[in-house]
Amino acid sequence: MAPLCRDQGVGLIPWSPLARGRLARPPEAQGTKRSETDVFGNRLYTSMVEADEQVLAAVDKIAKQRKLPHAQIALAWLLQREGVTAPIVGATKMEHLETAVAALEVKLSAEEVASLEAPYVPHPVAGFS
Repeated sequence: MAPLCRDQGVGLIPWSPLARGRLARPPEAQGTKRSETDVFGNRLYTSMVEADEQVLAAVDKIAKQRKLPHAQIALAWLLQREGVTAPIVGATKMEHLETAVAALEVKLSAEEVASLEAPYVPHPVAGFS
């Protein structure tokens, strides 16, 4: 779908760019109230746990190297994708919004992008039954 949108000049507005908060914190961080009670989100992200953990580890490595929040790395990657016009970012605290805006200034190298993308495995379509 993304290639068609780019070809036709249709902007992409990704939903849940931080995977319902999973990309916003270190892998070793404890869950949040949302992650503990989010039935829909848990359904989305439980079928490919091992693959997802590798993506989280890649984000974690770059975040630590750059001394930046995990969310900034994940959003910087997304914002560097051709055709993405704006992500739909949920913020419950002002710092979440500040982190998201600061991602506009982060430019990832080709090597960093490759390391983030290498472990990704597409998920099956979920949420529509």
